[in-house]
Amino acid sequence: MLRPLITLLATVVATLATGWLVDQALQRAAARHPDAPVWPLLRRCRVPLQFVVASALLLVARPLERILDVPDAVPHHLVLLLLLASLGWLTVRVVAAGLEAVLSRYETVADDPARMQRVHTRISMLRRVVSAVIVVVTVAVMLLTFSAMRTVGASLLASAGIIGIVAGIAAQSALGNFFAGLQIAFGDTVRIGDTVVVDGQQGTVEEITLTYLVVRLWDYRRLIVPVSYFVSKPFENWTRRDPGLLASVILHLDHATPVDRLRTVLHDRLADNPRWDGAEWALQVVDTTPSTMVVRATMTARTPDDAALLRFEVREQLVAHLRDHHPEALPRLRTGEA
Repeated sequence: MLRPLITLLATVVATLATGWLVDQALQRAAARHPDAPVWPLLRRCRVPLQFVVASALLLVARPLERILDVPDAVPHHLVLLLLLASLGWLTVRVVAAGLEAVLSRYETVADDPARMQRVHTRISMLRRVVSAVIVVVTVAVMLLTFSAMRTVGASLLASAGIIGIVAGIAAQSALGNFFAGLQIAFGDTVRIGDTVVVDGQQGTVEEITLTYLVVRLWDYRRLIVPVSYFVSKPFENWTRRDPGLLASVILHLDHATPVDRLRTVLHDRLADNPRWDGAEWALQVVDTTPSTMVVRATMTARTPDDAALLRFEVREQLVAHLRDHHPEALPRLRTGEA
């Protein structure tokens, strides 16, 4: 009885020592290569690695059979299942760390926000797909360790066609969303950070999964939209190629408005506003009516949020200037005898 306890204790010590040594090695590698993000990310794999080491040692040494005084097959099978689950867990962590390292590395060298959003979306979707595949394969391998599963394998294969048809019909919506998610990830129709308009509601894409998208609205509500919506229905994407937008302000003014002076005021206000990107601006009379004329001020901004705020601020500033310096420019209702 003493020997199995010593073996179990040695397994625990070896597991802790392995985790500590690997963690120290990763810390030294991170110190030698501070620009490489993969080493700090790999430190997250310490716990699943320790489970792999512990289950592997228990599988080889078999101290539990003697300690628990049970048939060898029961603890051996349980330890084998633990080893397979730990290997799947470790693989998921390693793949996630590798993909996050690629994304972090790309963020340090990329200077195009649109391309950065596209890469971030694809890597996020790829991580979810790979993780799902690893989980499915791990569970399948664990099930194959049961003798009952191997016994009914022939009958399962014989009925695979019928089961596949039934499952396909039952999971048609889920499979449609799954493939739609892959199409979004690699088709570049919508990305994380894009500003979209869905059913008349404007928001920013906050998260993309294999089955749904999370759109954050202007009032911080979250709109959950199935990914199949974005491949079957039209929607507006304001930042697909360029996050910048052209903002416009419409004013209905009197015909006596000094347009040249107002154009100069607009340029001065834009020059002092950090939301204007300095690319384009204009002020034009676009229409007239018997009592007013329609003046449109346009200006560019870097992001949709900046464009919206810039539009509000410019409208307020122009109206305030006309009220204080040119009150005759504000619309008036003329009455008089013919």
